Amino acid sequence: MTVLRAGISGLGFVGRAHLDALYRLGIRVAGVVPGATDPSRRRAESLGLHVYRDFDALLGDSAVDVLHIATPNHLHYPMAHAALEAGKHVICEKPLALASRETEALTILARERNLVGAVCYNLRYYPLCHQARSCVRTGEIGPPRLIHGSYLQDWLLWDTDWNWRLEAEPGGKLRAVADIGTHWMDLAAWISGDDIAEVCADLATVHPVRERPNGSVETFAGKTEASIDTEPVEITTDDYASILLGFRSGARGALTVSQVSPGRKNRLWLEVDGSRGAISWDSESPNRLWIGRRDEPNDEVIKDPALMHPDVRRHARYPGGHAEGYPDTFLGLFADIYDYIDAGDLTAPRPFPDFSDGHTEAVLCEAILESHRTRRWISITDG
Repeated sequence: MTVLRAGISGLGFVGRAHLDALYRLGIRVAGVVPGATDPSRRRAESLGLHVYRDFDALLGDSAVDVLHIATPNHLHYPMAHAALEAGKHVICEKPLALASRETEALTILARERNLVGAVCYNLRYYPLCHQARSCVRTGEIGPPRLIHGSYLQDWLLWDTDWNWRLEAEPGGKLRAVADIGTHWMDLAAWISGDDIAEVCADLATVHPVRERPNGSVETFAGKTEASIDTEPVEITTDDYASILLGFRSGARGALTVSQVSPGRKNRLWLEVDGSRGAISWDSESPNRLWIGRRDEPNDEVIKDPALMHPDVRRHARYPGGHAEGYPDTFLGLFADIYDYIDAGDLTAPRPFPDFSDGHTEAVLCEAILESHRTRRWISITDG
C-alpha cells in the first residue's frame, strides 16, 4: 500500500472534522496551514501538528500528496488550482468555487493532470443514504415521481448571529443555498439517480442588517455575546429559499432552505416518492430510513449492516444498535478517496463526489440566482 500524506489548509469547524477523520483512518498528516485566527493556530500547535508558515510552504512540501481545503469559500479556487498545478490531489470543501467558469476550469485541469479532485458532499456517506440510493437503483420503490424536502438550521436566527459566510465577498452571492442547499440537491440527485434540469426560485434575506462583532466568530459557535462590540452591516445573501425543481426524467420536486428556522439545528429531510413506494430520510435521525407503501404497512429500517442491501453494507462501519453520525461521513468519504488513489487507476469510475459534481452545483446555484432575479423558470445548462 502506498503511504499517502495529507496537508490541510484551514482548521476551523470543518477543518477539524477533516483532521479527525484522517487520524481515524491512519492517514499521515504532514502539516497544516491553520488559518489567520490565533485560536486556530494555537489549536494546531496543541495537537502537535507541523504548522506551515503559509500556503505556499505547504504546496512546496513534497511530502504532501493530498491537499484538504477547508478555508472560506473565496480561497477554494486559487488554492485548488495551485495544488493541481503542483501535482497534488485535492479534496475541497463545497462550494468548489464561486463561479461555474472556475469549477469548469478546475474539472478540466484535474483531468488533464490525471489527479483526483474531490468535493466534500460528505452527507452521501450516512449509511442509510446509501441504502436509500440502493432502494431506488434496485427498483424497490419504482421510478421516482416526486423528490422533495428541506434543509433547515437556526444558527443564524437572530440579527446578532454572525459568521463570515454572511458576507458575499468571502462566501459568495448565495449563502443558504450554496452552503446547505447544495448538499440537499447533490444528495437528491445522487439518491434518485436523476439530474435537476430546471429551477424556479424565491429567495429572501430575513435580516437585511446584522450586527458584526469586532472579532472572529467560528461556525456554529452560537449567538454573539452581548458584551462584544458590534457594528451594523448590510446583508445581501439569502437566509431562505424555496425552489421548485424539474428533473431530467420528468420527475418534479421542491426544496426549502433556511438558516433562520427556530429549533432546527441541522435538519436535512429528503423524500423520494416512486410509483410503488417512497423513502424518507432525516439527518437529525440519521440511523432510521422510512419506507412508505400504499397497500402494505409502512416500514422503518434501523441502521444495521446485516439488514442493508449487500451492495452497500460496507458503508455501515459499526454493527446494528451502534449509531453513526456526522463525523463518520467524513471517514467514509475519505476512505473511498484514499483507497481510490492508492489503487492507482485514476481513469476508473469514481465512487465519490468529484469536481464534476462541484461544477454541477455551481451551475445550479447560478441558475437559482437568475431565476430569483428574473422571476421565471431557468433551464440548467452545462455552464
